Amino acid sequence: MSLIGDGLDAAVQKAFTRPAPKNAGAQMRYLVKQLKGTKAVAQMLRVSQRTVERYVKDQIKKPRPELAARLEREVKKRWQPQIRAKAKAKAASTGGIVIDTRARMGYTAPIGSTDQDRIRHLTVALPPVYAARLFDAQEAGATDQQLQEIAAEALKEVYFQDGGRRAGSLEEVRFTDIEHLEFDL
Repeated sequence: MSLIGDGLDAAVQKAFTRPAPKNAGAQMRYLVKQLKGTKAVAQMLRVSQRTVERYVKDQIKKPRPELAARLEREVKKRWQPQIRAKAKAKAASTGGIVIDTRARMGYTAPIGSTDQDRIRHLTVALPPVYAARLFDAQEAGATDQQLQEIAAEALKEVYFQDGGRRAGSLEEVRFTDIEHLEFDL
């Protein structure tokens, strides 16, 4: 589970124009249509092909909790790809992204400054450059740690340095112990 990656996905999902299928049969039919066959869906969900066929025909209606979670995750990952792409493109080019977080933040600075880490609750609008970097890194399969470093760099520039107007000698921002994290486009 990736905290920042899941947060980015949730922000993009807010742009959906139609709700994703809710019941198991509709979800399974959607995946079969997307992957062009029950065998591919069965391999992806780690169930038998016959089980997939039963869900498609509504012979089974209630999946096990772990299968239900995998099913929902896979459907949401593929749902409305054009809307998802447009939302990401808009955030990366003109809109930017808003980060709302409660986490431990500190920084490395010259001697004499108060660089003690402390819990901060921030809601900050990040410029489109950082939205693009976050989405590009996520698409490239970046780890949560790498995404966290990009977010820390964005918070350094936007919050701590205020776009270059203060704290010019700030070297590094630490962004750890994330209690809450939410993105909005």
